[in-house]
Amino acid sequence: SFAYFTIKDRLPQILTRVIDTLHRHKNEFFEEHGEKGVEAEKRAISFLSKLRNELQTDKPVTPLEDELPDAALWNQYLDYQRNLSNGNGEPSWFQSPWLFVECYMYRRIHAALAQNPPIDNFDVFKEGKAQNFFESQEAVIGLCTYFQELLKNIKDLDEKQLQEELFKLLQVSLWGNKCDLSFSAGEDSSQKSSPLQSLENMVPYILVNDMEKLWSLLVNAKKNRTESNVRVDIILDNAGFELVSDLVLADFLLSSKLADKIYFHGKSIPWYVSDTTKHDFNWTLKQLQSANHMWMSRCGINWEGNLKKGVWVFCDHMFWTLPHDFSSMGGVAPDLYAELQMSNLLLFKGDLNYRKLTGDRKWEYTVPFHQALNKFHPAPLCSLRTLKSDTQVGLKPGQGEQIQASEPDWMVSGKYGVVQFDAGL
Repeated sequence: SFAYFTIKDRLPQILTRVIDTLHRHKNEFFEEHGEKGVEAEKRAISFLSKLRNELQTDKPVTPLEDELPDAALWNQYLDYQRNLSNGNGEPSWFQSPWLFVECYMYRRIHAALAQNPPIDNFDVFKEGKAQNFFESQEAVIGLCTYFQELLKNIKDLDEKQLQEELFKLLQVSLWGNKCDLSFSAGEDSSQKSSPLQSLENMVPYILVNDMEKLWSLLVNAKKNRTESNVRVDIILDNAGFELVSDLVLADFLLSSKLADKIYFHGKSIPWYVSDTTKHDFNWTLKQLQSANHMWMSRCGINWEGNLKKGVWVFCDHMFWTLPHDFSSMGGVAPDLYAELQMSNLLLFKGDLNYRKLTGDRKWEYTVPFHQALNKFHPAPLCSLRTLKSDTQVGLKPGQGEQIQASEPDWMVSGKYGVVQFDAGL
């Protein structure tokens, strides 16, 4: 299975890159922290080398030994996995659900640094994320330019034109999800050219396209708004070009008055190589502001302003970096579930969020999305995802089999996408 290939090949590659990154920064740690920095680097590397060995030799998954706030929840989840195995031995790297061990690896990488001050705040994936952003410059410039031109006459657009622009920016945000560094094990995956030109050609690759439903929901929310604001929450995926495409979409929702407030949900620790943390979010706005391109810097300045005015809010909750699928959010993180219930629309970006929405199961392709969500319905929600793992629901009868016949790797190539909506209860 794709899961087997991921654990066997991709995850050890990612760990090797992390170890290399720490090696390369040895001098920097020494300059900043003296011998203490070098000692911490050595300890972190030895911790990670041990982790890589455990993974490659299929050792049992061990409880977390750190004192971080989420450790108890992780260890409870490991007990839950033990109970599932019905006494068939300890859950090990190759004998456990893929979602669990993959999340577990990233949590252990975090522990390797968090337990080794003074380098405990070092993000081992930061360089890759920055590189991805810089290598996507042309695409970022193209998108910012298009958007700033659009803003000039947004007030004159009729409903049909607004709908067309929303659909365009939803698709840019969808295909922006191709730029995923955990998927390429950290290899270059930047967006070289603006995807706006090729959107027409990409439409046939959207297997489920519920954009009309999103439009209806937003237009009705706008018409029915009394005192309360229309709120959209975007559960972010990757930094780099994808994040910029999400920010443009968010700005469009505000500027077109389809929404009054946008909440962005990022990761509280470095995660899945290229996922967006608060640092990445702020860093991206700073890069845009200081760019020597008029429309890029205009976007950066406006977006910083949105945060200051409070019409944009960035939040990170530790639930997003737990191994649980979202159907258990109500029990594990009731505060987050209650927060999401205040939203008019939740936009879930990317493949990992899709796996957690659907419990990462080997569903029949035709199982309804609503059913796969397993009672997770805090608010109307939509998944914008390019397929990079073998879980997919909500297809028409025969649709999956038909593609499978000509493209055996269609579920993992990132070539296909979905804009998949669930209205909730």
